[in-house]
Parts: sequence; structure tokens; C-alpha cells
Amino acid sequence: MNSALYFGEVMHKRLRPFVQRFVYRVFSLWLDLDELPRLQRELRLFSHNRFNLFSFFDRDHGARDGTALRPWIEAQLRAAGRDIGGGPVRLLCFPRVLGYVFNPLTVWYCHQPDGRLDSILYEVRNTFGEKHGYLIPIDRSVPRGAVIRQTCAKGFYVSPFIGMQARYRFKLSEPDEQLFVAILEEVPEGPQLIATQTGVRRRLSDGMLLRACLGRPLVTLKVMAGIHWEALKLWRRGAAFHKRPAPPAAAVTVLPPQPANLPEAAE
Repeated sequence: MNSALYFGEVMHKRLRPFVQRFVYRVFSLWLDLDELPRLQRELRLFSHNRFNLFSFFDRDHGARDGTALRPWIEAQLRAAGRDIGGGPVRLLCFPRVLGYVFNPLTVWYCHQPDGRLDSILYEVRNTFGEKHGYLIPIDRSVPRGAVIRQTCAKGFYVSPFIGMQARYRFKLSEPDEQLFVAILEEVPEGPQLIATQTGVRRRLSDGMLLRACLGRPLVTLKVMAGIHWEALKLWRRGAAFHKRPAPPAAAVTVLPPQPANLPEAAE
């Protein structure tokens, strides 16, 4: 089975106009879309599109209308000129816990039938109920298994305390025994925010789900509470407030493939 759990930490560090850092323990799902029927049969504590202690609902992702996710992501890939030929699609996300979920970032890893990573979709949400995706194909010059570096202009409002004139720099590897995802957000003055998620792979089983529940209870509620608590601290320290613009007209921003030697920003 390719689906798994990752136990680890999320870290955010704001770099300007003052430094503010927080770390919290989380666990994430690593879900192969084609394995959802099997997971539904074999696990008692996890359900697909049904309430359970832990669950995954199609309506939380993609078109958000409850339709199947594979046809949706394959349509987005075709818009980017990519065809994965039925290859694996895997998501890194938080599960619903007792029916509640908030995913600031869901990462879709889209593969060719031979297992080679073809494209990544970064699905970003804000606390206003809006969502937007950045779809970036993997350039053929990127060696298989290499650390992936991608970048895009910010086109979707996330935090009231970071303006829209910004750029994301993604650095990640395909999850294996270890999980690593890093995002550097740059503004015209320089680097503004570093966010990372790290973790260790564990088997997706009822026993591990129970361990996750006991060791990291109500993780998705804690994520939402943490976002608002940190925002309050920023507001009290006088961080500049930026008004929320209308969301992008398109649900997904499609970008061209980027070379393996994409330069990193100085941190």
C-alpha cells in the first residue's frame, strides 16, 4: 500500500518587520487516490465520504462539489499540456477529525505510469473559505528523486498581514521514509516568511490512527486555532493589515515547467 501517515511538525517563521516563530506537532495523510476503496474496506477508524473518527471527503478538494477527484486533476493537467496516462495521484493533507478539517496547504503529487513524478499542484486555502491552486509541471531536466525547486507569483490572498506583491519559492522532495516541504515567501523588501513541514512515515492502520488521535488530538482544529492566535499576536505587534481582494477568476493557475537549476533565494 502506498498510502501512509506522516508524524511530524509544522514550523512558521516570520522574518520582517519583526521575527515571530511557532512550531506545532501534526500528522498528515499521504493518500493514493486509487487506494481509497481499499482503505474504506480495511480500516475501521477511517472513511471515504462518510463520517468517522478520521475521514477524507472529495468535496474538501478539487472542484469542491463532491465529484471524483481523479477526473478533476486530470482535466487540470490537460490544461497544462500534461497527460499522466492513469498514473498514480497522491495527496498530502490533513484528514477530517470528527468531521472537521482545515487544510492551509494540500500538495498533489501527480505521476506517470512508471512512477516518475510529472507535476505538482499546490492547493492553498485561506480562513475565508476560499481556495486556489498553483499547478507546476516537473521539467524533464529534473533527475528522478531529486529535490524539487519551483516558484510562482502569489495570486491568491492568504494572510491579512502579507501583501499580494509576493512570490513563493517551493522546495520539497517526494515523500518517502521522510517528509520535507518548505515554502519561502518573498516580498519586494526581501524574504518575509518561511514555512516547513517535516515528518516520519508510518503505516496507515487503525492502530496508528488511534495513536495519532491520542498523541495529537483534534489536530485540524488546533491548526485553525493556531492560525488565529498567531494572527492576533501579529496584530498586537502592529503588523500592517492588507485588505482582501477578489479571488482569482480561475480555480487553478497553470505554470510552465521549471528547470532543475532554478536558483534559490537568499534567506
